Amino acid sequence: MGSNLLLVILIGILAAATVSKRIRETIISLPMIYTLFGLLAAVLFPNLSSLSYDSPVVEAIAILTLVLVLATNSSRIKLGILLSYHALSIRLLLVALPLTFILGTLVGTVIFNDLNIWVWAILAVTLAPIDSSLARSSVNNPKVPMRIRQALNIEGGMDDGITLPFLLLFISLAVSSETGIQEGSFLIFTVREIAVGILAGVIMGYLGARYISWGNKSGWISSQFQKIGWLALVLLTFGTAEALGGNGFIAAFLFGIISGNVIEEQHGNRLHRFADAENTILMMLTFMFFGAVLLYPALQHINLEIVIYAVLSLTVVRMLPVGISLIGTKLRLESKLYLGWFGPRGIGSILYAYTILRGEEFAGHDKIFSSIMLTIFLSVLAHGISAAPLTNWYAKRIAQFEKDGAAQAETKFVPGMPTLNTTSVTDSSPTEEADTSEVQ
Repeated sequence: MGSNLLLVILIGILAAATVSKRIRETIISLPMIYTLFGLLAAVLFPNLSSLSYDSPVVEAIAILTLVLVLATNSSRIKLGILLSYHALSIRLLLVALPLTFILGTLVGTVIFNDLNIWVWAILAVTLAPIDSSLARSSVNNPKVPMRIRQALNIEGGMDDGITLPFLLLFISLAVSSETGIQEGSFLIFTVREIAVGILAGVIMGYLGARYISWGNKSGWISSQFQKIGWLALVLLTFGTAEALGGNGFIAAFLFGIISGNVIEEQHGNRLHRFADAENTILMMLTFMFFGAVLLYPALQHINLEIVIYAVLSLTVVRMLPVGISLIGTKLRLESKLYLGWFGPRGIGSILYAYTILRGEEFAGHDKIFSSIMLTIFLSVLAHGISAAPLTNWYAKRIAQFEKDGAAQAETKFVPGMPTLNTTSVTDSSPTEEADTSEVQ
C-alpha cells in the first residue's frame, strides 16, 4: 500500500470520526461520507486510479470484510425465535426475496433487451440483499414498533447468505452459455462448491462453538482470547472450505448461524461487540474503496438505461415483492411502504459485485457492473437522506393509530434479536443505542 493511499485513508477515517456523533438522526450517514470521500479522493488524486479491484490490497479487504460480515450478521439470528415469532421476516426472506430475483431479472431483460437472461439474473440477485447500516434509524429507533424493526433487522442478517448460492448458480449459467460449455458440467461444479461450503460451515460452526463454550466454562481461555479465537475460527472455516473445493463465503455464513445458536446468548453478545469493532474499520474501508476504485470508473459509463434500472431496482423491484409477501398480515399500508422502501443496497452488493469482477467474464459484464455501482450509490444517498425524517414520520403515524387501536399487527409482541452492528435488543434511548452502533 503506497504512503499516499495510506494518508488518504487515515484522513478519511479522521474526517468521519470528527462528525460521527453530530450527524446522528440527521440526513447525513457515515456510509455516505465514506463513499463521497472515496469518490473525491479519486478525482483529486489521479494516482489512486492505478488501484483497481484486482489489487492485492482491495482483494484482501473485500474478502475479509465479506467473510466477517456474513459470519457476524448471521450469528445474531436465533433460529428458534425466528421460526416461532418473526413471521414477517420469514415472508420477506422466503417470498419477497425470490420475487425480487424474478422481477429484477424481468426488468433488466425489458430495459436492456440485448443479453442472455442469466446476466440480468446476476444483476437482480446482486442487488437483492439489503444493508440496514445505510438507514440506521429504520432498525434502531425505539419509537418504531419492535416487530417492524426486527423484520428489517433479521432480513438484513440473513439475505446475504441466502442470496449467495443463487448468485453462484447464475454466474455459472451465464458463463456456460457464453463459452458454449455444457451447462451441466458448470452446474455440477457449482452445486458441489455450494454443498462443500455448507458442510464445512455446519461442522466448523458446531465444533467452533463447543470450543469457545469449553474455554469459557473451564476457565482455560481468557475472555479476550475467546473473542480472538472466534474470529480465527471464522477465517479457518473460510480457508478450510476453499481448500476442500467449497465456497468459503457460504461456509462463513453457516458458521455464523450454527455457532450463534450453540454459544450461550450472553457470551455470544460479548463476541458480537468484539467483532463489531473489526467490522467497523473494514466497512469504512469498503465504502471508501467503493467510491474511489469501483464507483468512480463506473460513473464514466452510465447511460439512461442504467439510470432507469437503478431507480426501478430501488423502488418497484423491491417494494412490489415486499407488498405481495405481506398480503394477509393486516399491516397498515404505511407499514408495508416502510418495509418496502427501507431495502438499501450496501456492503453485500458491493462485495458480491467484487465476486463477479474476479470471476469468469461474460457478455454484459461491464454493463451490469455499472448498473450495480450506480444503484448502490443512489441507495447510499437516498436511504441515508430519508432514514431519519421518514422513520420519525412513520413512528408518529403508528403512535396515533396505536392510540386508536388500529395498529395491532404492528405492535404485536415479538422478542428482539441484536440489531446489525449493535448488541442491544431492548428499547433503549436513541443515544444509548446509537453508542453501541457507531459503525453506522
